[in-house]
Amino acid sequence: MAVSLPRPAPPLLAALAAWAALGAAAGFGLAAAATWYAAGALLLALALLDAARVLRAPTPQVERTVPDTWPIGIERPVSLHLQGAARAQRLDVFDLYPGGWRMHGLPRRLELRRDQRSSLDYRLCAQARGDFAFAGVQLRLHSPWRLWRHSRVAPPAQRVRVFPNFAPLARFALFGADQASRLVGAHLRRRRGEGTDFHQMREYRRGDSLRQIDWKATARARRLISREYQDERNQQLVLLLDTGRRLLARDGALAHFDHVLDAALVVAYLALRQGDAVGLLAAGGDRAWVPPRRGVGAIDELLRASYALQPQPVATDFLAAATELALRQNRRALVLLVTNLRDEDLDDLLAAVHLLRKRHVVCVASLRESALDTALGEEVHDLPGAIRAGAAAQYLQQRSAAHEALREHGVMVLDVTCDQLAASLVEKYLAVKRDGLL
Repeated sequence: MAVSLPRPAPPLLAALAAWAALGAAAGFGLAAAATWYAAGALLLALALLDAARVLRAPTPQVERTVPDTWPIGIERPVSLHLQGAARAQRLDVFDLYPGGWRMHGLPRRLELRRDQRSSLDYRLCAQARGDFAFAGVQLRLHSPWRLWRHSRVAPPAQRVRVFPNFAPLARFALFGADQASRLVGAHLRRRRGEGTDFHQMREYRRGDSLRQIDWKATARARRLISREYQDERNQQLVLLLDTGRRLLARDGALAHFDHVLDAALVVAYLALRQGDAVGLLAAGGDRAWVPPRRGVGAIDELLRASYALQPQPVATDFLAAATELALRQNRRALVLLVTNLRDEDLDDLLAAVHLLRKRHVVCVASLRESALDTALGEEVHDLPGAIRAGAAAQYLQQRSAAHEALREHGVMVLDVTCDQLAASLVEKYLAVKRDGLL
């Protein structure tokens, strides 16, 4: 606990001002000098006694209650519980929460009664993922006669971990995989009953193809019976996430990488619900590797491995990342590579994709800044506006040319904004499964 010297409160400053006024009056002969001396001695005695009392006052015991899991961008309540001592206390409370977070409800003033427990609540919103710490609780004790204020920093210091926003994952748990896919905006194109794995026999329905009809079962049942298939399970999906300088751009309150991580967790959760195994490789800046795992519980491992990842101002070596993935991932998988492609990255990315396609199915999702679409959609009224629109158009043209170069080499490419990313990744994953590309 940090202890400082008490500071004068407004009542003491007012008393000192009155004493100074009395001294001025004594100097002009309007008051007796003895009165001024006596008032000064009394004020000094009272101030010293009050200061001694506030210095001897025990620091209230503080407990903090914070959520076990803290998602980025979501406001959460925090509770402080203070235990009173043998004497009533008046104090101001301010929690030393992590810097940069958005807060509502502090500071607060409490009248802490004798031997009683008081609580206060306020709300915090984390603005970034990773490891953070509460440095303690700032308490400002008021002396019994309100002449002094004494600041102290009381425990507990406390560490918290901020995860990606997992609210969509909790919402998806209430729905089946198909329904959850539609919730993120994925447009599913189903071929009813025509997957790759046999699922069940059922009565013929209008729209079933002739090749689905099981003629032996039809003869035995004396009515048309169809075979129903489902998409193959136990396939593998690997999310290859760029953590280099391209993902430092921001859309709204969040960096592009935060949007990428949220979308990656959505498609990972749906793939796990489908019975597939999901892995993750982060490369460029911060690095992480999670081998493909099956079961919905694997989402916890992905969260723990990725919650503190941050993009760094470095150029991503796509070929090195592809080489690492090729060495780590032997089984054929769908590789979703998420980055923000620029034309100067094309040669390196093409080499990386060619290496991965020797064994895997590869899709490149290229994140586009929504500000570019806004710049093109604005009306031009002056020269700066024309320059801005022309620059945006030229940049998008170069970007489109890079995408077309990838497509000419047989690479699947998604050109999407942050808002479209999750739905596009889910659509592509389901389309690859539906078409039996794995």
